[in-house]
Amino acid sequence: MPPRPESDDPITLGRIREAASLLRGEIVETPTLHSRTLSKITGAEVFLKFENLQFTGSFKDRGALVKLRSLDPEARERGVVAASRGNHAQAVAYHAQRLSIPATIVMPRRTPNIKVERTAHFGARVVLHGATLEEAAAHATSLAEEQGLTIVHPYDDADVICGQGTVGLEMLERVPDLEALIVPIGGGGLISGIAVAAQGLKPDLAVFGVESARFPSMRQALAGQTVECGTATLADGIAVKQPGHLTRAIVRERVRDILVVEEQALEQAIGLLIEIEKTIAEGAGAASLAALLSDPERFAGQRVGILISGGNIDPIVIARVIERDLARTSRLVRLRIVLPDYPSALAAVTELIAEEEANIVEVWHQRTFTRLALESAEVDLMLETRGHDHARRVCERLGAKGYPTRMLDTPD
Repeated sequence: MPPRPESDDPITLGRIREAASLLRGEIVETPTLHSRTLSKITGAEVFLKFENLQFTGSFKDRGALVKLRSLDPEARERGVVAASRGNHAQAVAYHAQRLSIPATIVMPRRTPNIKVERTAHFGARVVLHGATLEEAAAHATSLAEEQGLTIVHPYDDADVICGQGTVGLEMLERVPDLEALIVPIGGGGLISGIAVAAQGLKPDLAVFGVESARFPSMRQALAGQTVECGTATLADGIAVKQPGHLTRAIVRERVRDILVVEEQALEQAIGLLIEIEKTIAEGAGAASLAALLSDPERFAGQRVGILISGGNIDPIVIARVIERDLARTSRLVRLRIVLPDYPSALAAVTELIAEEEANIVEVWHQRTFTRLALESAEVDLMLETRGHDHARRVCERLGAKGYPTRMLDTPD
């Protein structure tokens, strides 16, 4: 690694360019592609940066490798330690293995087994400690002091920030006339590096951050407010309660605004990326698109860069998100139908549904737990339809044939 610049200005465009040279051939130079469909949906010209295609599934490969490459021989021999729930852990473990550097990763005790196993698979010693990431990080600091290990901080480290900033260089190289960038914020390392790099190339480029509404820690910290966060979010990769000190200063200076997104918007963004772009994004990885979907007027007509920062998401979560998205768009609906309780009544209902070309997925026939007259019954049907209009036509057809029908609640 080239010599560090002066300590009072450790993160510069020049140093990020040096990091890019170091990373060349060592990581994936991920594509930046225009999305015609998302552009049509949002009213902006949308360009997607696919960092979910990195080997460990997120942008964390960049900063981890730059930090590890910066270590002197003695520090490499002693080893490194990091605290993380997932992406940073895997990136540090993988690149430490490549460089033959002993790595210890401290993870909270409730970290999903699949993340623990992936990290251990890369040869790291995994230590489960504490109920929260903050407790895990405190233990990592203790191990560093006791064993002489170098801490690889996930975001509040100049080497790491410069490594993450190479994302911005690549985006501007591919699309030099971008007008805005929307970047997820956890601790702030990614957006800090990108902002320095991108504005170094194009000073008038607007950089926007995005946080989960349940973890708006950077937004609160910059406003001088007490940081108050929730307990869980789909965007767990940016669920950080303590934003960095280095990063906070850069974000204050360079980021135009920090947007917050609700859980529904994160779900919608994940679903759209699967359906339209045929790509998998974790909650944090979909946060930039969620922000654009939540406030399209702000970016209408602009050339906007969207970062898909990672794709490490549990398949069970993906399945739930897809089902809820199908329900939200009425491609999967539940109908409650009142019908006479005699033979062939249900058959008549299903025949009408077939004529409307909807598909019955599940049936619940209810006689006992209802306040209807004794000679009546309720049937709940789950149907596959082509969307809102198609589902409405099915309801109207059933009602016109003497079967009162209502659509049960779907996710807002």
